[in-house]
Amino acid sequence: MRFGVAGAGFSGAVIARELADAGHEVTVLESRDHVAGNCHTERDPQTQVLLHRYGPHIFHTGNERVWSYINRFGVLVPYYHRVRTTVGGRVYLLPVNLLTINQLFQTALNPDQARAFIAEQADSSIEVPRNFEEQALKLMGRRLYEAFFLGYTRKQWGLEPTEIPASVLRRLPLRFTYEDSYFSHPHQGMPRDGYTAIVSAILDHPLIEVRLSTPYAAADRDAFDHSIWTGPLDDWFEHRYGRLGYRTLDFEEIRATGDFLGCAVMNYGDLDVPYTRITEHKYLAPWEEHTDTVCIRETSRLAGEGDIPYYPIRLAADQRTLRRYLDAARSASGVTFAGRLGTYRYLDMDVTIAEALATADRILAGIDSGGRIPSLCVDVDGA
Repeated sequence: MRFGVAGAGFSGAVIARELADAGHEVTVLESRDHVAGNCHTERDPQTQVLLHRYGPHIFHTGNERVWSYINRFGVLVPYYHRVRTTVGGRVYLLPVNLLTINQLFQTALNPDQARAFIAEQADSSIEVPRNFEEQALKLMGRRLYEAFFLGYTRKQWGLEPTEIPASVLRRLPLRFTYEDSYFSHPHQGMPRDGYTAIVSAILDHPLIEVRLSTPYAAADRDAFDHSIWTGPLDDWFEHRYGRLGYRTLDFEEIRATGDFLGCAVMNYGDLDVPYTRITEHKYLAPWEEHTDTVCIRETSRLAGEGDIPYYPIRLAADQRTLRRYLDAARSASGVTFAGRLGTYRYLDMDVTIAEALATADRILAGIDSGGRIPSLCVDVDGA
């Protein structure tokens, strides 16, 4: 079969490679002038710092298949991500751990004492949290919540925390140790040569043709036996039910001699600071040495037409619209929807690769059985 793939990010690239390895011809159409999507990395011509052009991406996973897969196509150097936050003129560690608690409350609590102390701070009157704020108050109490989550959340989402689902905060538990690595997965690393080199290697196959700066147009759908769509779900249906909501990011470069932050990422939780974080990119590759530095400051806002969509909002109105699009997707023929945009979910890179492999497996199984190729190959309900 001849497949057309919309998008050369991890989802499109992995599916394309699996189909090509199975003997199928694949054409990948990418609207940008580079592969790797929002994971795109490139060398800054002035400093040679490896820049994550669309924000920092750290690879972490507990999925052995995914870890083996990505290591086929590049060298991942061990890297343990650490984040700091500036609040009220002071710097603290994130995620909230024992040092963060002791810093904020000016105490010297041990783990057991800290657990008991935070239990006293927590709002035990909240039995079932209805939103982000109630989840935070039940988990940690008002002072920790207002210091580290209230302002940052308002800026990141452009919403009051009472409008955001409680499930968003459940992914960020408190730590009662001094461990400050941001992630806890057994496999953590950073590609030595960047993500773009890895995605390019995935796409390097005699049966794969990549066309850059080429959007996947409606007319392209008839040019292939089957389409793989990793673009925005509502785009495929030409927004017949309205537009799904996204947040986007604006980036501003900061250049300096020497160091600027002294760490990879600094968050800014105060509401009177408009941006959410600054990334000093040379610290994302600590095995390299650079005299000068490049930082990128991020500001979040609601995505408009023509903006790059980063984070699905998924509030009540979006959920209602999403259900209509998912029903349409399930009944669609000649197309399979995949990836973060194609299923309207926030996905880490390892989950993106895992789902792409699973999607390719199901497509190939459908071909082998002579049955219908499924349009949705992963469970997207309630995610």
